Amino acid sequence: MIYCVEDDSAIRDIEVYALRSTGFEAEGLENGEQLFEAIAKRVPELIILDVMLPGEDGLEILKRIRFSALTRSVPVIMATARGEEYDKIHGFELGVDDYVVKPFSPKELMMRVNAVMNRVRRTGGQKRDVFRAEGLEVDFTARTVTVDGARADLSPKEYDLLFYLVNNRGIALTREMLITNVWGYDFYGDDRTLDTHIKPVSYTHLRAHETRSNIV
Repeated sequence: MIYCVEDDSAIRDIEVYALRSTGFEAEGLENGEQLFEAIAKRVPELIILDVMLPGEDGLEILKRIRFSALTRSVPVIMATARGEEYDKIHGFELGVDDYVVKPFSPKELMMRVNAVMNRVRRTGGQKRDVFRAEGLEVDFTARTVTVDGARADLSPKEYDLLFYLVNNRGIALTREMLITNVWGYDFYGDDRTLDTHIKPVSYTHLRAHETRSNIV
């Protein structure tokens, strides 16, 4: 079963039709409330989730999906409008599997659905919840970090910062991006507070160079 969460009935009908015409079971839902009611009855193989929804938006729904043991491993494709770059970045941080940009054709949608489903089948239906690199291991499910087998004693904020860096490795990150995404929009402190967290996280606890992002 694939759930399509979309408040625009025309787009929702296209999604459901495209899926059903290629052999998938599919159900269209208008919002997060309907989605979680449906999940309580049947956990889907995949969720296609619109970003812009009335009430609880797609990113908030994605957080709930990833924080629930019932749906943590369910792949999610998010539908977003052109130019919503921040939504894409934030979605990948939260564990989205792929994006489709509106307006999209049924053919493109099915290509992305099949690609995600094939990846899931190759991994035995399990999403990767552990990141490993040169002695570093980050268990995203348990929120634990080890270096060469020894437990790293990180504060909650240091862990959140590490999570963000790992998921954005290879990307140049500004101080503003780190403060906004780790501390939040309502943070009014000095951005130099970042230095007190970056030093122990990036150089003492984390020796794996793959996890380090360029901060500018």
